[in-house]
Amino acid sequence: MDVPPLHFAARDNSKETAEIFISNGADINAKTKDGLTPLHYAANNNSKETAEILISNGADINAKTKNGLTPLHWGARYNSKETTEILISNGADLYAKDVAGCTPFHYAVRYNSKETAEILISNGADINAKDKDGCTPLHFAARDNSKETAEIFISNGADINAKTKDGLTPLHYAANNNSKETAEILISNGADINAKNEDGCTPLHWAANNNSKETAEILISNGADINAKDKDGCTPLHYAARYNSKETAEILISNGADINAKNEDGCTPLHYAARYNSKETAEILISNGADINAKDKDGCTPLHFAARDNSKETAEIFISNGADINAKTKDGLTPLHYAANNNSKETAEILISNGADINAKNEDGCTPLHWAANNNSKETAEILISNGADINAKDKDGCTPLHYAARYNSKETAEILISNGADINAKNEDGCTPLHWAADYNSKETTEILISNGADINAKDKDGCTPLHYAARYNSKETAEIFISNGADINAKTKNGLTPLHWGARYNSKETTEIFISNGADINAKDVAGCTPLHYAVRYNSKETAEILISNGADINAKDKN
Repeated sequence: MDVPPLHFAARDNSKETAEIFISNGADINAKTKDGLTPLHYAANNNSKETAEILISNGADINAKTKNGLTPLHWGARYNSKETTEILISNGADLYAKDVAGCTPFHYAVRYNSKETAEILISNGADINAKDKDGCTPLHFAARDNSKETAEIFISNGADINAKTKDGLTPLHYAANNNSKETAEILISNGADINAKNEDGCTPLHWAANNNSKETAEILISNGADINAKDKDGCTPLHYAARYNSKETAEILISNGADINAKNEDGCTPLHYAARYNSKETAEILISNGADINAKDKDGCTPLHFAARDNSKETAEIFISNGADINAKTKDGLTPLHYAANNNSKETAEILISNGADINAKNEDGCTPLHWAANNNSKETAEILISNGADINAKDKDGCTPLHYAARYNSKETAEILISNGADINAKNEDGCTPLHWAADYNSKETTEILISNGADINAKDKDGCTPLHYAARYNSKETAEIFISNGADINAKTKNGLTPLHWGARYNSKETTEIFISNGADINAKDVAGCTPLHYAVRYNSKETAEILISNGADINAKDKN
């Protein structure tokens, strides 16, 4: 145990015992592992006689714990009024701050030590002292609904509109914690009812945020701006919708809140209810005339948000109330696209069962199945396919969902597509197969799946490039090794006569270049202009690749046709 006997004597106000310890050499300022001295213990337990003995024998009246608390902080916290008076009369620092910047007065307020607070005030404590976050004692009183303490502060000159570093006034704190009595006291004493914090939020925003319905009513009845906007353009009703503060939402609406108010992104409160699956608030908004098909600046309706975030209950509410199930954003995306992209499988099923266009295309020609493949939303992909999605649908560039699965290495979705009959060698407008895209993005797992299911390993695009050329261009070394081990033509030529090694040299793909050479690539192969890979390495300043070619016997004097 690290607590010396004198601490216990101080705690229990055993004054005679304390005197014996002191007269026999006890360390009067000894500290526990937390930095507490005997005087802290005396202050904590209002051991006034022992406190006087300790002080008269030289105890450090302003000794601090590891957290910066003096005995006066402790006296204030535990409402040890007599000990507090003794400490003050002996020179205790009224303005001492702990590590959080709190004075003894902050502690008296935080722990509702009313009598001690009055003693501190009468002795000159700074009633507007701020902690490191900028909170005054009145902020604490407002937060904890310490109404009597708040009245004492106000009558003694507390700044009723003092702001924290984040711009919060005591009224914000009262609103957030539904401290209705303290809110009334603050308002009746001139608190700014529409004061804004750094984010532009008024106390009414904070009341809505935390469903402080009684305080919301008080604020509104005293003239709070019901449609005040924060810096992002959100009204209190947006906040009520976000946090599903249904009672506060009803109060706001019944008092004239703009039910279709839009923030800077064009979102209405109903968009927020959808985004955060606040189904009860969504029903309240709809029953009061909210525009169910309102669009934000990107053209998203609340149903798009519900689909994206898999808010299935909210989605059902929207659909049953007439939401446009195939509404399109500016980019042509339907709610089903959003559900597919985020693997919101339950919401996808709800949308499909209610008539969503399963093959709807966006501006790029992508169907929901393309988006499911894009993000490896395997369960949603299965749902789409089982409900008749076109497995080989092409976007405006001719890419199928399997191309997307290959590009983004969505291996599970690739397997689902292939097992359901996807064209494994489908070509896009550039003549690229899914295997070309897998090589392009070094999607090694998907590459193996495609090859094992019969993909043409030497398929050529419109320029004559094979997947191995693509692997060379982007230095997809793992994919290159897979191709070679499965029989890819290492010396395949494009229409211009370039081999994969030419591409490796051009793009300084040094690891892939080494793989090609070690597997028998023709180091001096010539294109239609007579250029070897070394010509390309030099032309495109691929220094490392040039060194590899030379060290492996490339003809340093090879000549092109010119």
